[in-house]
Amino acid sequence: MADISLGVLTGALIFLILLSGFFSAAEIGLMTLNRYRLRGMADSGHRGARIARKLLERPDRLLGVILIGNNFANIAASSVATVMALELYGEKAIAIAAGILTFLILVFSEVAPKTFAALNPERVAFPAAYVLQPLLWLFYPIVWLVNAIANRTLRIFGVSIQKKHATEVTAEELRTLVREADVLIPESHQDMLLAILDLEKITVDDVMVPRGKIEGVNLDAEWDDIVAQITGSRYTRMPVFRGSLDNVTGMVHVRRVLNLMREGKLDRLSLEQAIIEPYFIPSGTTLTTQLLNFRQVKRRVGLVVDEYGDIQGLVALDEILEEIVGDFSAKTMGTIENVHPQSDGSYLIRGTVNLRDLNRQLDWKLPTDDSRTLNGLIVEYLEDIPEPGTSLMIHGYTVEILRTRGTAIEIARVRPAAEPLSEAPYSSSS
Repeated sequence: MADISLGVLTGALIFLILLSGFFSAAEIGLMTLNRYRLRGMADSGHRGARIARKLLERPDRLLGVILIGNNFANIAASSVATVMALELYGEKAIAIAAGILTFLILVFSEVAPKTFAALNPERVAFPAAYVLQPLLWLFYPIVWLVNAIANRTLRIFGVSIQKKHATEVTAEELRTLVREADVLIPESHQDMLLAILDLEKITVDDVMVPRGKIEGVNLDAEWDDIVAQITGSRYTRMPVFRGSLDNVTGMVHVRRVLNLMREGKLDRLSLEQAIIEPYFIPSGTTLTTQLLNFRQVKRRVGLVVDEYGDIQGLVALDEILEEIVGDFSAKTMGTIENVHPQSDGSYLIRGTVNLRDLNRQLDWKLPTDDSRTLNGLIVEYLEDIPEPGTSLMIHGYTVEILRTRGTAIEIARVRPAAEPLSEAPYSSSS
């Protein structure tokens, strides 16, 4: 290179430094691409995304061609810098040239391009894919040889190199993706998506109407009482039984009965003919499974039964949907008879109130792992029926027992904490 001008060597050095920077940026840009966005863009016809997706299917080959190009550029730049140092200042300048070149490569071939690529992966990866694809074809024999040696070395250590498949996303990872969507997904939509993911953790026992609160039609009652109950019901579907709920005969659609009444055809016989077979749901069924089951059997209401076949409660499709979209009834917590907000910020709550409903409608965080009602939560902690006047702290919420009836807590005053604790500490006093 003695007869090559200094200007040509300087130009070559600058080109090699930039070339090294290109390969460094391409590596980071392609490796930090959002795989799900890349898949969507590729499926929609984006050519750069399709090429990048194809390259990423074999990351060993992609990294092979990138590192071959990167190392070639760095070694060539080192050789050119050495020649320039010898021509200008002799052998004594080689060490200085090496130090300066190291600094230039570090800044302009590594840190700067890699940082830019990490911040703008798509702007770097897609154009780079157009260049890397023909380079991979051109240098495929070298890439294949390098990968073969590297992969065989990895196999010695028990690492198997195969075609890279799409990574499966766990539920927790998907929750993180939804939370980090920020302005891309409205907050209300985020809440619904997260609620759908949580359906697998919730069972029908958590949302069912308890057996004691089920409103049904007793066929053994007086006819006038049956008609009054049906016409005054706020539900569209009701269980029908004889004597007690243990002798359930089916379900009846109130609207169909009202149509019979309007036509003057309603009597005991027509009412019994309007009854459809009951639909039973095993206790412990997750809401995800039950939502699919409702769709499969074309039903909207089912009776929850335990392992002995005893009816424990009633679940309607509306309860499951409310877990996703929230309470869409016209009522508000202030008008529900079981919860009464007080002027001092506390709430008078009946012990039978469902904890999940309470948390959802008041944005509270009372623990629901072991209990379904406020009464169950208090008794679970105290392991006894408390006397009126007993106070306790549950998960940062102050609970005062105001009235009990028999073996259950009837009314309690609950004062929410300003910031509920992440753990569930308890304390009590009488």
